[in-house]
Amino acid sequence: MALSLVHSTLFSKTSQLFLHTKTGFSHFSSSIPFSSSALPSNPKTWRRPVISVLELGGVKIARDDVVRDDPTNNVPDTIFSKLGLQLHRRDQHPLGILKNTIYDYFDTNYSNKFDKFDELCPIVSVKQNFDDVLVPADHVSRSYNDTYYVDSQTVLRCHTSAHQAELLRKGHTHFLVTGDVYRRDSIDSTHYPVFHQMEGFRVFSPDEWEASGVDGTSFAAEDLKKCLEGLATHLFGAVEMRWVDTYFPFTNPSFELEIYFQEKWLEVLGCGVTEQEILKRNGKLNNVAWAFGLGLERLAMVLFDIPDIRLFWSNDERFTSQFSKGQLGIKFKPFSKYPPCYKDMSFWINESFTENNLCEVVRGIAGDLVEEVSLIDNFSNKKGMTSHCYRIAYRSMERSLTDEEINDLQMSVREQVQSKLNVVLR
Repeated sequence: MALSLVHSTLFSKTSQLFLHTKTGFSHFSSSIPFSSSALPSNPKTWRRPVISVLELGGVKIARDDVVRDDPTNNVPDTIFSKLGLQLHRRDQHPLGILKNTIYDYFDTNYSNKFDKFDELCPIVSVKQNFDDVLVPADHVSRSYNDTYYVDSQTVLRCHTSAHQAELLRKGHTHFLVTGDVYRRDSIDSTHYPVFHQMEGFRVFSPDEWEASGVDGTSFAAEDLKKCLEGLATHLFGAVEMRWVDTYFPFTNPSFELEIYFQEKWLEVLGCGVTEQEILKRNGKLNNVAWAFGLGLERLAMVLFDIPDIRLFWSNDERFTSQFSKGQLGIKFKPFSKYPPCYKDMSFWINESFTENNLCEVVRGIAGDLVEEVSLIDNFSNKKGMTSHCYRIAYRSMERSLTDEEINDLQMSVREQVQSKLNVVLR
């Protein structure tokens, strides 16, 4: 369910809820409003976008289907290049291994009752991504600072919950949806603008809870917790667990599951009993349901000891050869000893400046050679002007960077930050 829209509320520096790499629901625990003026006027009528890579038999989505000369489009080429790669469908990749392990749990415990979807198109309508899962109109996640817009009514999905309503309308009552999701975000070892999520959804009919002597909501909540405690044991072994009450706009009650693993509490996922309004809108008038959402990278980094989220995208054989189909929890052996190179940059900001926009500029130039962008100083002068100083860490996971190429990168970053963000360099 929209459990997946974890986004910057979860992990970005503006509102850190818990550890990084987006789990399920948490993006909605925060309801920081954003200015409606950030949204474009004259919205276009949304057309069903290009079908997914797999439906096209492996043909890639065309660039102009995603990166357009449109005032509302904020999708860079660096993001377009990730479309269709579908790491979660690679059986020897850590994300594919984890996905298949979760599939095994549900197949074993629910007699193949859950339908599985892992090739749904990541280009969806604003309605699918937000409205269908009851995201408020003023929620921060709708901001152009947080979401990649293809046009004013079309986005790259922020969460796998974007497909929930359509699947319900098609008659699916038990399903798992896995896919690549996209969010504008900060830059560090646990944040990346493309990551992968899985959502689970189960619908109950009245005869399933009436005989139990409890109401439908209580029945669904109890079943949900039993299911997910079993999943956590399947992935992590016999660990201590605890449930934390929380808030999501699309579930009530809502919970987060934490486990005590490697001497610390780790949030595994968000979940809850689905709001009745969602079920009513999609033809399930007399039912109750539960939903959960989890981030695959978040769990895979823990289970495989992967220290940097950029590694998931590596084609280096020193990374890819370490993992085998069906082998969950093989511990990654680091092969990169290359040191980072730090460059500082100071500038006077304006009212429209955001850190996410800065990170987009840096990523657009340096790609995966940028390891971290962090604010190390800020102050305001007597004239009311505010200065920020950011430290950029450059480091390749696969080779040593030369002074010349780092200096060239930094020069390009400075030029683009000044021209695209309208800041004044110091």
